Amino acid sequence: MTDRFIKWNHFLGRRMFFVVLLALLLGFCLPLPKTPILSTLSVALFAYMTFITALGTKFRDFLQVLSKPWVPLWMLLLIHGIAPLLAWAIGAIFYPQDFFVRLGLLVSASIPIAVTSIIWTSLAGGNVALALVAVTLDTLIVPFIMPSYFAFIVGKTIELDYVHMLFQLLWMVTIPSFLGMGINDLTRGKLDLFSRSVGGFTSKIALFMVVAINASIVAPEIHWNPSLIKLLSVILLLTVLGYSLGYVGSLILRERNSDTVIAMIYNVGMRNISFGAVLAIGYFPPQVSVPVTLAMLFQQPTATLVFYLLKLSRPEIGL
Repeated sequence: MTDRFIKWNHFLGRRMFFVVLLALLLGFCLPLPKTPILSTLSVALFAYMTFITALGTKFRDFLQVLSKPWVPLWMLLLIHGIAPLLAWAIGAIFYPQDFFVRLGLLVSASIPIAVTSIIWTSLAGGNVALALVAVTLDTLIVPFIMPSYFAFIVGKTIELDYVHMLFQLLWMVTIPSFLGMGINDLTRGKLDLFSRSVGGFTSKIALFMVVAINASIVAPEIHWNPSLIKLLSVILLLTVLGYSLGYVGSLILRERNSDTVIAMIYNVGMRNISFGAVLAIGYFPPQVSVPVTLAMLFQQPTATLVFYLLKLSRPEIGL
């Protein structure tokens, strides 16, 4: 039975674009009202996904990479410093009169690194340890960065319960991460098989449910008209710029090699859109959630395109 779950998990893992797309379509076709039950379910499912991912992480590996923290710290600066500024600037250019769309683009650019960036880094032959540390470190600092960040940017325009946001972020990402790594160390990796079989398969089902729930909540706010085509084009532009920022950011590294470049491209380019959608729906007006949720349409396809481009250019990427 375990082997069967491993095959199912691998099957879904290779087809995440279609999993996300199907969840989006299901959510858009079955709109639901926002309720406390759905919000709580989204948070719980997301915490479960984070926990399963952390089961494959060791504190020892995390500390080893942290002994030379400059590359992951530089990645975090690109993610939480440069990328949000680019998103806000592009929003100001294309939507000077629509504050909520600009805010949605800002949320999309400032949320944590996607856990799936580790998978894509591995598939492309990149530095998995570096990607893992960046994701883990980002998970640990986000609960303290994002509330302060939005308080500075939008605190005078939208009233938010930053204390509640902080604790929800801790429950969604930080606590499950520490719990997963702690259990992994205590069991000496014995649950690794579970994380690659039953746990991995059910976490992808959880991802499907989170995406579908979030899409169904924002579906009433999406109006299929020419203005939506413009918004989709802007989101695609920001998605491409995110991956490009990772590559450009790698150019200043002293010890630059293809493994590090690949990790930077995926870590800087990929955002945890499911988390962003939960955050946007929970703390902002519905209009803000639309750009965040629509970003799901482009992230995985762009990751696939980057993967094939890297396969073609791998011999020269470290030059």
